[in-house]
Amino acid sequence: MTTDHAELTTEQVLRRDIPWETYMTTKLITGTGLQLLRRYDKKAENYKAQLLDDDGPSYVRVFVSILRAIFKEETVEYVLALIDEMLIGNPKRARLFHDKSLASEDTYEPFLRLLWKGNWFIQEKSCKILSLLVSARPKVHDGFTTNGESSDKKKVTIIDDVLKGLVEWLCAQLKKPSHPSLGIPTTINCLATLLREPVVRSSFVQVDGVKLLVPLISPASTQQSIQLLYETCLCVWLLSFYEPAIEYLATSRALPRLVEVVKGSTKEKVVRVVVLTLGNLLHRGNFGAQMVDLGLPQIVQSLKAQAWSDEDLLEALNQLEEGLKDNIKKLSSFDKYKQEVLLGHLDWSPMHKDPIFWRENVTNFEENDFQILRVLITILDTSNDPRTLAVACYDLSQFIQYHPAGRVIVTDLKAKERVMKLMNHENGEVTKNALLCIQRLFLGAKYASFLQV
Repeated sequence: MTTDHAELTTEQVLRRDIPWETYMTTKLITGTGLQLLRRYDKKAENYKAQLLDDDGPSYVRVFVSILRAIFKEETVEYVLALIDEMLIGNPKRARLFHDKSLASEDTYEPFLRLLWKGNWFIQEKSCKILSLLVSARPKVHDGFTTNGESSDKKKVTIIDDVLKGLVEWLCAQLKKPSHPSLGIPTTINCLATLLREPVVRSSFVQVDGVKLLVPLISPASTQQSIQLLYETCLCVWLLSFYEPAIEYLATSRALPRLVEVVKGSTKEKVVRVVVLTLGNLLHRGNFGAQMVDLGLPQIVQSLKAQAWSDEDLLEALNQLEEGLKDNIKKLSSFDKYKQEVLLGHLDWSPMHKDPIFWRENVTNFEENDFQILRVLITILDTSNDPRTLAVACYDLSQFIQYHPAGRVIVTDLKAKERVMKLMNHENGEVTKNALLCIQRLFLGAKYASFLQV
């Protein structure tokens, strides 16, 4: 691809003079087509707008027939520029492509073909035009489109094939952009429109598209990168309504990246779309627990203290805060505790020092032959993290205090020697909690309750 084609603009292309008469002579366009083109081409914008209002579908037919019949690059670029200009002037004109009088025309096919065949200017325009056409199409009910035409005519590149082809091209661009700086932004811009379609969400997940979005969720500073970040997060928000996409997001680094973005962004629209996405994910799977672990409750409080003008954002922040509070209540449970221990990373979350948690859950430690207690003791040997070691010692001391046979069980599992070693640890937090554990082990429950950290 030459640089000329990479940097071409619609304005530059529309300065060209296209020999329409020659095309009629060679029967590539009809006499009627030539008349319409002479009437439309190189005219003032308001005059062209009037022509489209009066007889829009006829102009669409001419444009599409040229793209189907003529392969000369300069002419293809010119017609795409005319269509692009027409749709930028009024995006609702995309409906003209679905007019009843065009029912026998395959209006999608030329653009779908050009996605893969053309230079960057042709690819980019074809992608944008197709995205608008797809969004403007009449919806189908029981084999009939809403304008009453039967939808199973012999024609046509059916809509599912169009969407599938578009998604394939967009994913190919995310993997290997045709243009070094414009490929990704153009792709994300189109996806932000197309992912409103349930069938696009499905296709996108099937071709493993979600993982291609995740690296693009990262803090941005320039105007262009902020817009790209916003549209990427908009794509993730649209995917957060679709169960298979949520399952994929759960196994990726999407959540930590979203939290990082919302923590550092000052752009209102970025913060709003991320907060709404987090709200959608909060009650799904293990997302709530992860959000708490990532410190989201504190971040939301900090965001609420800022002077946002968007009322929707303030409402979304309040809802997210309430949802996180509910989640924290539910997370103060043995399931959450088990998850923390099995991951081998402990922190001073509220339940460790909560007497109610220990009274209500201490017998749960007996499950699977004291599995969680055994893992907790193993952590004392295997972890290098001072915080994890300190919390593990503290939790053992809590178990000794609250379980009727706590001392005997902990002694039988050979925990005493491991805790004793940690009394010489270089970290003060570890030695303090190791000492508490040993005191409770030697004193027994009757006296241990007097020892508080």
